[in-house]
Amino acid sequence: MPRFGETIPIDDYVIDVLMRDLIGHDQQPTAYLVYLYLYGQAVRKKWKPVSASLRMLADATGLSKSAVQIALANLRRRELIVTTRDHATATSRHRVLRHWRM
Repeated sequence: MPRFGETIPIDDYVIDVLMRDLIGHDQQPTAYLVYLYLYGQAVRKKWKPVSASLRMLADATGLSKSAVQIALANLRRRELIVTTRDHATATSRHRVLRHWRM
């Protein structure tokens, strides 16, 4: 069940810099949407990796699985997430990186 009453803090960087970079410069608004979703889930899990398949991310964001797949590749390339899985058919775990905080 969604938690519509919960407020999630978002770093200024995500709004002021990352949005402009992903949407304006990279022309990848889907990557920004997927990052926002993963960011929100990571906050709720106290920054632990988020387990989510392509189908789960597509359903959660309203995007197609192929759009999510491209978005994840872009986020990994930009070093905004790290994706791991135990074996080829296991559900992926996405760790949200916040390099601006290091």
